[in-house]
Amino acid sequence: MKKILRLPAIDGELGWYETSPLTGRSSARRLKGRHRFDVLIVGAGFSGLSVAGRLAEHWPDSRIALVDALRVGQGTSGRNAGFIIDLPHNLDANADPEQDKKIHRLNRFAIDRLDRLRRQHHIDCAWQKAGKYLAAHEADNLRHIDGFTHTLNALNTPYEVLEGHALRQRLGTEYYRKAVYTPNNILMNPAALAQGVAQALPSNVTLFENSPVTGMEFGSPHRARFLGGEIEAKTLVLSTNSFGEEFGLFQHRLAPVFTYASLTRPMSENQAAHHFPDIAPWGLTSAHPAGTTVRLTPDRRIFIRNSFNFNTSLRTGQAELERAWQQHKTSFSARFPMLDGLDFEYTWGGMLCMTLNHQSVFQQSTDNLYALSGMNGVGVAKGTYLGYYLAEWIAGHHSSELDFIRQSNRPSWVPPDPLRAVGARIRLRYESGKAGGEI
Repeated sequence: MKKILRLPAIDGELGWYETSPLTGRSSARRLKGRHRFDVLIVGAGFSGLSVAGRLAEHWPDSRIALVDALRVGQGTSGRNAGFIIDLPHNLDANADPEQDKKIHRLNRFAIDRLDRLRRQHHIDCAWQKAGKYLAAHEADNLRHIDGFTHTLNALNTPYEVLEGHALRQRLGTEYYRKAVYTPNNILMNPAALAQGVAQALPSNVTLFENSPVTGMEFGSPHRARFLGGEIEAKTLVLSTNSFGEEFGLFQHRLAPVFTYASLTRPMSENQAAHHFPDIAPWGLTSAHPAGTTVRLTPDRRIFIRNSFNFNTSLRTGQAELERAWQQHKTSFSARFPMLDGLDFEYTWGGMLCMTLNHQSVFQQSTDNLYALSGMNGVGVAKGTYLGYYLAEWIAGHHSSELDFIRQSNRPSWVPPDPLRAVGARIRLRYESGKAGGEI
């Protein structure tokens, strides 16, 4: 039996989870004792939830176990910026228009599926079709705006270009020179959405939380070991993203990168009315990949995300959180000097599970053994559609969408440590230096 040594942990104060109206409502228990299931899915992020939900629809008489090392919404699924991005995320002027159109359709499919679940089960997650701004502060990064609009034209998708006073009126800050606004992005509380999707799973899915897998034996059946428990299952799905290589099914494909976020306490009604009059909640990503992501939330908070590092332990420490908090304060003050004194209530770390060519692990290793990892920072939409189509594959349902996903998700080789760690840290320092005022 292979021992699983590196396990997920709570990295800081999880703002979305702590402010979710669904926190504390889960009836899931820890895995204790010996159990047999038809299917075991490890990892209850958006990909694991999607596999479980769709497979339960195909196989209503099968017993499906979904296990997570933490509580649903405490992992990467609940630590991101809360965007569900409809457009292909790695857009540039040299993109493949046909591939981008297919990814766009898959992202829209994921958004529509999540929206149906949200409406059907009344999931309270601050869901808003608020769109998204891609913005530049420095003149050198205006070219990224131009490259983005070139690809948007090829996709024939609507957008607005905003500058000066018009942009200031939308955002409430004068920090940015220019932005492209696309209208179909969703903003939400990601922890609350994940919790709601988990609570909406069909009755033939059993969820176990706070149940890290400590050992795994592949075979017929597969056996997963837990502290005080064990599961046997005919079919096994590993949807563990940054922890995907811990199980040994694949190696040298993932590069998990830590990034950090802070969320302020709510502004007073007077502060919001004075500084953000008639300004709707918004979300903004930087024209530079190492730049700062910013949100104004419906409950009058400011969200800031930036700072990157590479930790081979797959955990972050207090020193890293402190450095990130200091950078967040600097970034916040540069954009919102009028809000001096509005403190951060939460600061946390989370991982972007990157691959070198931005393609995910989407594979069948042997009969009844599947793996799904490497969401490349867009896991809400991508994890949802990859999970759905992995369930289609498992159930024997074929489609042109599944064919495209299988052909276009073959992550390239990443060198082993220490080369991986050295290379990642050099690249992160370089990109952070180039980002300049975008941070």
